[in-house]
Amino acid sequence: MPSTVSGTPRTDGLVDPFEPESTSSAANPAANASNGGKKSHQTTTFSVQTTEAGGPQSKAQAKIKYYTSDPSRSRFPRISRPVELLHPSYDVVVIGSGYGGGVAASRMARGRQSVCLLERGKEKWPGEYPSSLKDAIKEVHVSGDFAPNNKKGQWVEGGDPTGLYHLVVGDGQNAFVGNGLGGTSLLNANVFLEMDPGVMKMDIWPEELKKKADWEKYYSRARGVLEPTPYPLDFPELPKLKLLQKQAELIGLGNKFYRVPQTTRFVDGPNSTGVEMQASALTGMDPTGVNDGSKSTTLMNYLSDAWNWGAEMFCECEVRYVKKEPKGEGYIVYFAWHGSKRGAFKHHIYEDLMWVHARKCVFLGAGSLGTTEILLRSKEMGLKLSDTIGTGMSGNGDILAFGYNTDYEVNSLGNPAPLPDRPIGPCINGVIDCRDQLNPLDGFVIEEGTVPQSLSAFYEAMLEQMPGSIAPTGLGPYRKMKSLLARFGSKLLGPYFPKGSTEKTQVYLIMSHDSNQAILNLKNDKPILKFLGVGRSEHVKQLSGILARATAAVGGTFVESPFFAALGQQEITVHAIGGARVSIDGTGFNGGTNHMGEVFGGNGEMVHEGLVVCDGALVPAALGVNPFATITALAERSVELVAKKQGINIDYETKNGILNLFGKPGFPVLDNTDLKATEEMISDAVDNQTSGIGFTEVMSGFIHIGDDVEDFEIATKIARSGCEAARFFLSVKSWNTKNLVSSSAHSSLLTGTFSCAGLKGPFMVLRGDFQLFNQDPREPSCQNLTYNFDLISPSGEKLRFNGYKIVNPSVAFDPLGFWKATSTLYVTITQPDDKIIGRGTLHIQPTDFASEIVTLEPTGTSLYAKAKSTASFLTFFIKQSANIFFAPFSYLSYPTPTFNDYSNVTTINRTYTLIASDGVHSTMQIWDPIGKGPNDAAPTILFVPGAAVDHQIFALPTIEKNAIDYFREAGYRCFCVTHRVGKTMVAYKGYTTFDARLDILAALTQVRKLQETQTKTAPEKVYTIAHCAGSVALSIGLLDGTIPAEWIKGITASNVFMTPMFAKVNMIKASQPVPMNGIYSAVVGSWFSCASSKQDGVVQQAINQVLRLYPVGERKEICNSVVCHRSSLVFGRLWSHRNLNAATHSQLSHFLGGTSMPSLAHLMAMGREGHVMTNPPTSINLVTPFNMSRLRGIPIFFFSGSENTVYDPQSTDVSYTLLRDAFGADGYEREVFEGRGHLDCWMGKDAVRDVYPRVRMHVDRVMKVKENRA
Repeated sequence: MPSTVSGTPRTDGLVDPFEPESTSSAANPAANASNGGKKSHQTTTFSVQTTEAGGPQSKAQAKIKYYTSDPSRSRFPRISRPVELLHPSYDVVVIGSGYGGGVAASRMARGRQSVCLLERGKEKWPGEYPSSLKDAIKEVHVSGDFAPNNKKGQWVEGGDPTGLYHLVVGDGQNAFVGNGLGGTSLLNANVFLEMDPGVMKMDIWPEELKKKADWEKYYSRARGVLEPTPYPLDFPELPKLKLLQKQAELIGLGNKFYRVPQTTRFVDGPNSTGVEMQASALTGMDPTGVNDGSKSTTLMNYLSDAWNWGAEMFCECEVRYVKKEPKGEGYIVYFAWHGSKRGAFKHHIYEDLMWVHARKCVFLGAGSLGTTEILLRSKEMGLKLSDTIGTGMSGNGDILAFGYNTDYEVNSLGNPAPLPDRPIGPCINGVIDCRDQLNPLDGFVIEEGTVPQSLSAFYEAMLEQMPGSIAPTGLGPYRKMKSLLARFGSKLLGPYFPKGSTEKTQVYLIMSHDSNQAILNLKNDKPILKFLGVGRSEHVKQLSGILARATAAVGGTFVESPFFAALGQQEITVHAIGGARVSIDGTGFNGGTNHMGEVFGGNGEMVHEGLVVCDGALVPAALGVNPFATITALAERSVELVAKKQGINIDYETKNGILNLFGKPGFPVLDNTDLKATEEMISDAVDNQTSGIGFTEVMSGFIHIGDDVEDFEIATKIARSGCEAARFFLSVKSWNTKNLVSSSAHSSLLTGTFSCAGLKGPFMVLRGDFQLFNQDPREPSCQNLTYNFDLISPSGEKLRFNGYKIVNPSVAFDPLGFWKATSTLYVTITQPDDKIIGRGTLHIQPTDFASEIVTLEPTGTSLYAKAKSTASFLTFFIKQSANIFFAPFSYLSYPTPTFNDYSNVTTINRTYTLIASDGVHSTMQIWDPIGKGPNDAAPTILFVPGAAVDHQIFALPTIEKNAIDYFREAGYRCFCVTHRVGKTMVAYKGYTTFDARLDILAALTQVRKLQETQTKTAPEKVYTIAHCAGSVALSIGLLDGTIPAEWIKGITASNVFMTPMFAKVNMIKASQPVPMNGIYSAVVGSWFSCASSKQDGVVQQAINQVLRLYPVGERKEICNSVVCHRSSLVFGRLWSHRNLNAATHSQLSHFLGGTSMPSLAHLMAMGREGHVMTNPPTSINLVTPFNMSRLRGIPIFFFSGSENTVYDPQSTDVSYTLLRDAFGADGYEREVFEGRGHLDCWMGKDAVRDVYPRVRMHVDRVMKVKENRA
């Protein structure tokens, strides 16, 4: 739960934002805090008369001041936040951002509540609104139950659900609403007219709202923020306004005409909430969005104020329904997030919903249609509501019509850059106000309007071809010819021809009263809108007649609404109201809410505390005038009363100062410490204009809830049989593509949802971690795609999700295998204390993958930047994929001199230099038991490594617990001899395994001497663990009598002993007519190093390249390590790769040396013949009955790895069998470790689980150790 900043807003030094710069900027710390300390200023007053044609005042550019020396760094403000920064819980959630939502967000933030505002549309500022038809079409969303003609009842939907323009197709009337941060205020005509007294006194209102005094406080408060003013008398004359006044006079309504108060700015400077605005350029573009920075939308006032007071706003979030919080603390608001192109997953976008918790209040301000739809769906989801929800709605008596081709120039066609002498003006400037009637329902208003530029291309054709037109009568020949020429002028010279018919067309907007019979309900979860009687009533015909008279009076042709005429006599409304209307008697039987806007919990008086409607859905009937002033006043009232009820004190007095919307809020509420890293990452990307990349992914499958099954596949089968389906719907986002592809983690953020039938969800995923093709530390040559994130449910339950996709060389040249690897996620669910509660697998379905491709979306400041970002990401992805798919041909990995990832360095207690009987030096390391010193008695083990290696295979520093650690903890003193064929400089001299027996003898001699010195008694026998060539050397020494058998307590023979038998590939190499070692000696020399570098000669480099194709067995054993390749050539593949971790595999050059050709020849001869022998040329077989008799009585444990490709597992089987047959079964044991190879029996990351314990079992039994078992 996010915490809040303690204390109250700063009030010291705050001044009126309209004071001169010298006072305001110096005395207003809040303003300076908001703009990062840069000096604020006010703009010079600027009017349209001084604007050159197409000048900067009207062009599409940012109109919000940016207080830095480089305004290009951020063209447009962004006061909304990425959903990635959403908290799971807030005090208040506001749905929608129009007048009602804006009021709620501003006032609750000023009440020091943590506020989350959810808006379906996008955030757009002046300069971003579309002007052309091409751009506008992209912003259109059409939905509804098609009504006209033979298409009636057919659901239609198309376009972007988050688009700026939403046309709701209904039965009887259509509705036009706006989407975006600011709601319909972005597109309305700005007219601030209050409800007339006659309507106020009607019985549609409860007693609390029937008196003017009940309203005046809130109308006044709304005026104070929105600052309505009439079109100035000293501004340029507007032809359409002048014509409307003339028409009023001609039809006898001249006394009803006046200039309307409107929320358009006509002077430059800060508005009531401190946002810098500019004077209107008189473009007439209001219906599609004004780019000149003069339109006082809620974005410019209420929402900017809310932002400055700490409200957090999130766009592209379409709220679906509201439910009670499971524990009774507030509400859970469920929403579909349309960001990251999630809408491409049409079957998931409205099923896998995100949510946010409102601890105190939810304010529904999504507009009449949006709020009603949410309430209806909430009712279907179990929230008890009044049965009146969705009924008694109204289109506010809206009528749209045209006076085509009049005798006068009207200039009503919007132009984003009008000429100074041809201003269009704001959309509406005048009104013929006929509301003062004996019967308020007979009242109406007529206003002039504009047509946006985006419709100009087919405006003339629409006016010419609409059926139902009423042409003027009684025109003389001259006027008829003039009218005809005007029509041809528009056809030939375009719609903006000054003398053409389109520029002589008046646009009429009527607001009146309808029958309030509209109904909104849900059908198959789709909102269906029905207006009964609208467009066919006598009232509409009467109003159309008035317009026809007004048109005829100025020589024009009356054209009804294109929707009314073309779509089966259907009007269009831009003022849909009602749906959750205020009750007249305080019960749900007569309305959806009480007078405060609180939603009834049924048909009685009980309300859902904190669930409040604050928009046009409250309005009980048509108002007969533009409704937003009344809606704003209602919202101000509802929010104030609910705040008092909740004990929230709203600060209405403190001024903001001039806001820097590119800076930070002046009065933050939430302490976002936990978001700091993410916020800084996003902020850096914005400041540095870096390009990013994102995509969305859906994976589904089965997860078994329980900790009883460790195997993922088995867990999945159990979950499938138990119907424990699971799915996530996650968006991956990186704000810096360069960092994504170049950093070692390749990390991005995850946001979305997770659901599982076995858990109580749905779970939110916020700020999860996705890593793309990062090295799996558990396995070499294995790239993982990892998903790690916290889960939180509506009930507050917190879990942890860990998932990974395994992509390794096993999929090389296997398209289906590659698809399976990259589309299969192995999932573990844990509690916060890391206790495992579930396992399973998720998969990408082919249809979901097709959608995922569509969602790939770059971000950047230009088309080039976006293309570069996409290319960079795809190049990285393809390169990483190709390295796996074409694994044998990937870049070779050469050894490095540095030591990395040494996680477990086992300190050597002492080192001795040994001198063998032939004078050869070797070394021996000693490790004392844990907790004991050098003089403390302890049982002894001598470790003997193989060829080309040393003590490190037993004391490996790259695994969590190595063999030396394991046996020291068990109480053993460990010795390890590095003999002459191991990883030592002596090996260069060409000694053989036969010679190495002398080093083992020297080691045993030294061990015995140390024992004798320590105990002052006869030395004890020594247990010996010998691996590979070390085991062979030990067997040779025992068989030929060099090493006294009575010195040996017991033996573990690792992978081979006295009967070395090569595995298949090694046998083929050893059986060639011309031995490979001989060829190498002749061409290169007598020493072969397992390491190599890029600076090596041509022959070594050629070997390195050829070894790409060396047969390693299964594809999963392919790797790109030069050391691994070269060691495989001389010894055979030394491990099963899955048993090594990445740290070990990447540093093999530190653990492997090389071999001399004589040593290799000796090993090859023994492996080919299947028994140990003396050095050539005698090469005497030492495995004879006599020699074997020397082994009698020595307990020996033989083991092999089942996947050993150096020595076939039968090597130990034959030795084991020979000794059993000779001396009986007692004292001999053998085991084959499944899945193990050769060296991984000791160097494997998890050898501590199987090999070490089994060896220790034999050691303990032989040494008669009974305590300290691990």
